Amino acid sequence: MNKHKNIPVFIPHVGCPNDCIFCNQRSISGTRSFDISSVRGIIENALATIPSGSDVQLAFFGGSFTGIDRKDMLYLLGIGKEFIDKGAISSIRLSTRPDYISAEILEILKAHGVRSVELGIQSMSDRVLSVCGRGHTAEDSRKACRLIKKFGFELVGQMMTSLPCSSRADDTETARQICELGADGARIYPTMVFAGTPLESLVRSKEYVSPSLAESISLCTDVFDVFCEHGVDVIRIGLAEGDGLHEETGIVSGAYHPAMGELVLGEHYYRLIEKKLFGTDTDGKTLIIECASGEVSKIIGQCSINKKRIIDEHNVKIIKVIENPDVLRYNCILDII
Repeated sequence: MNKHKNIPVFIPHVGCPNDCIFCNQRSISGTRSFDISSVRGIIENALATIPSGSDVQLAFFGGSFTGIDRKDMLYLLGIGKEFIDKGAISSIRLSTRPDYISAEILEILKAHGVRSVELGIQSMSDRVLSVCGRGHTAEDSRKACRLIKKFGFELVGQMMTSLPCSSRADDTETARQICELGADGARIYPTMVFAGTPLESLVRSKEYVSPSLAESISLCTDVFDVFCEHGVDVIRIGLAEGDGLHEETGIVSGAYHPAMGELVLGEHYYRLIEKKLFGTDTDGKTLIIECASGEVSKIIGQCSINKKRIIDEHNVKIIKVIENPDVLRYNCILDII
């Protein structure tokens, strides 16, 4: 299988008609300006570093791509199509808002080689969307998802956890609806509070309290498990590490961790192992855990936390974790001897 590679082009806040209370795209992307004339060079420079045979997508991230000036959108899509026609890249990926999706827009995207549409859904609660100043409804998201799938695109649903007025039930329901609407993938972003946003004012007035890291890991694991149960691939959990996150305009509150995905997967496996061990005699015995390739560190947990918890709680003498290519990812097989 050819390895997938993205060539990211960040378009900060361009095309977005709203200022959501949580949004500071310049800090999130680390990009403060956008020079449209630089895109061709960005692609060429990136291609020079990518191994031949890779499945390469040009990815327009950061803004609401289908909401930018139509002339600019067509120009950028045209550049991407040139590289597709030359065989240098396979397709285009982009992110946008639910209320900037229509049949006409999707026809344009299809004609220019777009394969993947990432939709900033954030929440399926109209109450939460309204409080956050999102500017669209949950029904707008549902309609956009159905239309994207109807046109044959790969759909990735982006959602946020712990938004103002959102509950654990709201967040897991958002994940459930994204799955039922046919998403091929998902991204989970715990809410971060950025300097200069209305959400920061809510924090200072104590109207919004960010969850602790432990609370955020627990909630994100609940959400991840919904996607896992529906067979929807979670391609990212948490914001990527970037210079903009730690500057004066960066994060002022929130359970940020550069390895949030690793922590959530560790919690997922811990819960799974606990469930499998329930009612089993492990006192003084050896526990052998078989997992998919590449999952050993997640089973053990950061700083061996899962290993320590299992030993303490079940009086296991020894834990051995081994890879087995026949075990499905996110699952494990236990043997007690």
